[in-house]
Amino acid sequence: MKTDCKQLWNNCLNVIRDNISEEAFNAWFIPIVPLQYKHNVLTVQLPSQFFFEYLEDKYLDLIQQTLYREIGAGTTLKYRILVETEKQTAVDYPSEPKSHVNKKTTKKVTEKIPNPFERVETPEFDSQINPKYSFLNFFEGESNRLARAAGEAVANNPGKTAFNPLFIHGHSGVGKTHLCHAIGAKVLELHPEMKVLYVSAHLFKVQFTDSRRFNTTNDFINFYQGIDVLIIDDIQELVGLEKTQNTFFHIFNHLHQNNKQLVMTSDCAPMDMQGMEERLLTRFRWGLAAKLERPDKELRKKILQNKITSDGLSIPQEVIDFIAENATENVRDLEGIVVSLMAHSIINNREIDMSLARRVLEQSIKFEKKRITPQRIQETVCNFYNIKRELIQSASRKREIVQARQVAMYFTKQLTELSLSQIGIQIGNRNHATVLHACNTVKDLTEVDKSFCSDIKEIERILSS
Repeated sequence: MKTDCKQLWNNCLNVIRDNISEEAFNAWFIPIVPLQYKHNVLTVQLPSQFFFEYLEDKYLDLIQQTLYREIGAGTTLKYRILVETEKQTAVDYPSEPKSHVNKKTTKKVTEKIPNPFERVETPEFDSQINPKYSFLNFFEGESNRLARAAGEAVANNPGKTAFNPLFIHGHSGVGKTHLCHAIGAKVLELHPEMKVLYVSAHLFKVQFTDSRRFNTTNDFINFYQGIDVLIIDDIQELVGLEKTQNTFFHIFNHLHQNNKQLVMTSDCAPMDMQGMEERLLTRFRWGLAAKLERPDKELRKKILQNKITSDGLSIPQEVIDFIAENATENVRDLEGIVVSLMAHSIINNREIDMSLARRVLEQSIKFEKKRITPQRIQETVCNFYNIKRELIQSASRKREIVQARQVAMYFTKQLTELSLSQIGIQIGNRNHATVLHACNTVKDLTEVDKSFCSDIKEIERILSS
């Protein structure tokens, strides 16, 4: 049975390899270990909970279709996830993955796409809200304080605040979609009787186009006019679509007049939106337009720490600080870097350290190394040893001054392309022999003096950050 299990999984891998990149295949499928195939259930072992969640999120359809094709319809996948304890153990999760098979039918859950034109009862209504995005993991900072506070106010009293509509705008990846889902989830928690719908503007226009094609526009409008809290993401995608805008105008008016809540997001403020009807822009400004700025460093560190904790990773604080310092554009970059670090760590069987973090950042974002100059090295060394920079340029023979001077020479040799003579000129007009002696002294001390070696590593970290 064990041999059969391996063969079945290898057959599946051959199909999966042809449908994704080699890098993704090596990162997310090679580490999977087949354990057992019994009673139409294939059990595989995964290295972590994070691994399971990533596979479910990114490759669910591909895995399920491959299982059906290679093993047979109705095949389910059971995960055994390694848990790091004093003695490494494993837990099964789930016994029947909810995303793979419905207990009453073998039909794929992902095939059940709601028809917005059908009149449905409240218990069956699918809000399209992703519960993993909540206010609990939408961390507050200077960049999002107004939008977050307004979102919570709207969620507590939908349609009854001055923030109707709530128009959230900002660059891609700053948390607009997260905030939308957080609002929707909170409304459902506090007001379960309400119909809440999250929909992208792209899907809205596709649905409208289909309704015109099949002559069901009235059903389309009636459906949307029956929503209590309508959340539309990326409203700017309606720009230039006159008929879609006209229909949305009537839906907007009906909902607003009946004290229903509207929440919209865009990559720009209403005043900067070209190609949208003025009567719509006027209505967008009726409530509150709140901007989400790019997250500041402290907020980026909070987001990173939460992602790392939820994924069960262990990353040194210096690496977290390094990522937060350099990945400044948006939240998606931060989350993507953590995922990449996880993948590289698993594939290469190595700890996550500064070296790996630097390599991942160079591949993930527009990462520009700070130019390291002799002046910057001297300032860093002097700050570390708490001495004035002019002292290492002087002829002083005090032990602490000599050591700082030698360390500055050592790092200038290691991190710049200057010759020994040029380094000597930069640091008190010493000759090349003095510089060579200093470099050798520092190197020898790092091998025998643990405290000194620790100082050198810390200075190196500061210079590389």
